[in-house]
Amino acid sequence: MAFLSTLTGIIGFGMGVPFGLLLGFYFFIYSKPKFVQFNPFPCLDFIWEPITRRVSQLDNTALLNLLHDIPLWVKCPDYERVDWLNKIIADMWPYLNKAICASIRSMTEPMFAEYVGMFQIKTIAFENLSLGTIPPDIYGFKICETNENELVLEPEVRWAGNPNIVLVVKVLTFRITIQVVDMQILVAPRVTLKPLVPTIPCFANVSVSLLKRPEIDFGLNVLGGDLMSIPGVYHIIQRTIKMQIASLYLWPQSLEIPILDPSTVAINKPVGILHVKVVRAHKLLKMDFLGTSDPYEKLNLTGGSLPAKKTSTKKRNLNPVWNEKFKLVVKDPESQVLQLEVFDWDKVGTHDRLGMQFVPLKLLTANETKEFKLDLLKHTFIADPYDKKPRGNIVIELTYAPFREESIKVDGIGDVLSRKESSLDRPSENNSEVLSGAGLLSVTVQGAEDVEGLRHNNPYAVIRFRGDKKKTKKIKKTRHPLWNEEFQFMLEEPPLNDTIRIQVMSRRKGIGFHSKECLGKLDINLTDVVHNGRINTKYHLMNSKNGKIHVDIKWTIV
Repeated sequence: MAFLSTLTGIIGFGMGVPFGLLLGFYFFIYSKPKFVQFNPFPCLDFIWEPITRRVSQLDNTALLNLLHDIPLWVKCPDYERVDWLNKIIADMWPYLNKAICASIRSMTEPMFAEYVGMFQIKTIAFENLSLGTIPPDIYGFKICETNENELVLEPEVRWAGNPNIVLVVKVLTFRITIQVVDMQILVAPRVTLKPLVPTIPCFANVSVSLLKRPEIDFGLNVLGGDLMSIPGVYHIIQRTIKMQIASLYLWPQSLEIPILDPSTVAINKPVGILHVKVVRAHKLLKMDFLGTSDPYEKLNLTGGSLPAKKTSTKKRNLNPVWNEKFKLVVKDPESQVLQLEVFDWDKVGTHDRLGMQFVPLKLLTANETKEFKLDLLKHTFIADPYDKKPRGNIVIELTYAPFREESIKVDGIGDVLSRKESSLDRPSENNSEVLSGAGLLSVTVQGAEDVEGLRHNNPYAVIRFRGDKKKTKKIKKTRHPLWNEEFQFMLEEPPLNDTIRIQVMSRRKGIGFHSKECLGKLDINLTDVVHNGRINTKYHLMNSKNGKIHVDIKWTIV
């Protein structure tokens, strides 16, 4: 009897504990709390109303509890109040809701299709998908100024919505419904519109990243029960979602959204240097009265804005030998063509063209010298039946030297970080490469601010470097000119001990004592440019009260 009593007790305990836990969990999940009116004076027959106070009457503890809910435009003066934008979002929300839901369906369908057939799953689909009737609110909006060709927006978005999202998963003969309810989101994204281009909508891409981990809270009903009510599950799901979102979009990671076709807004940047050696010419045409010519040669690359290079003039010579070297900046070696023209120099009148020829850069192999012997043509129409007259030939040597990839990609924070990491891995090798060898120095004068002359304001910038002098266009009657002009200097060695001088000048028409005036100047040491690869900043102008100039300088290694 004792054995049966013990066995019966063990069986009863083993069956009672699971049954009690299951019954308790059922009441915990499905029981609804009753609303109880709090009345500190039960003897009085009225409903107690909460007491409201002014903010100035609250103590420190109550104020600290309210700080989290105060909008950013109240706490931080850099953020603006955008009630007008919230009004636009509220009016457009029914249409935005449908558009966003359609995008979610199109994005998730291929993801769901990957799991169909796995774990006996037959179908995965949305039964209902709606973001509800409550739109998100923008609690503050900030516009950041940078020296890059971009526009940076930093809103703070809060959304306490009533979405109706029901996902149905069919496994064998079972139908599992998963419903998302009571969603609350607090997110602070950084939206970057870049690069700014002269094509509607005036930016080519949208880059979205998160400045901090988002706060997300929601309910998850599975088969009618709230899964988030199970102890421990809520924190696990919250932590997993935050970690996944942070690994994808937390700064410096970002979501890139293309807006315009890259081909329509492509801005070719220098990718290499073409070394040209003009060797000689043979049997040129006789253009002068005495049966000779005074030849010189011009060469330039198609698709470039730089002026053509020119050799020296050989007097009275039909078989000139130059052996002169030139360097041309290459932006697209697949499409650009080297154009060669031979002219006869005349003291009076225009110079006569003796002939011309073209060499596509795609015929060259990187870092290999190739010699060309080219017959001169009258014009670009090679198959001209009337052009039978021999015009001589020219001999040139071409070498295409592309830039190193690490020196090309110095346009953003991520690129600078990768450049620094690579330099840490190989410090001695990287430093020796940076401090020696030829390269391209690019100087972009973006604009100036608060430049003011005593007599006139028609500013233009003058760049002086190693004896070269280059000027921007003149902008009339302004104190805030925008030039956005680039100047390039090809150097045999890094400009470690050089400085570049930039002056902002003003000039007016006519002849007088004050027709030209200096509005400010600046000397920039190029040592930091060589070591860092790029400097993009605004400088205060000397001899100017409040004047500033925005300069972007890059050093690219060949």
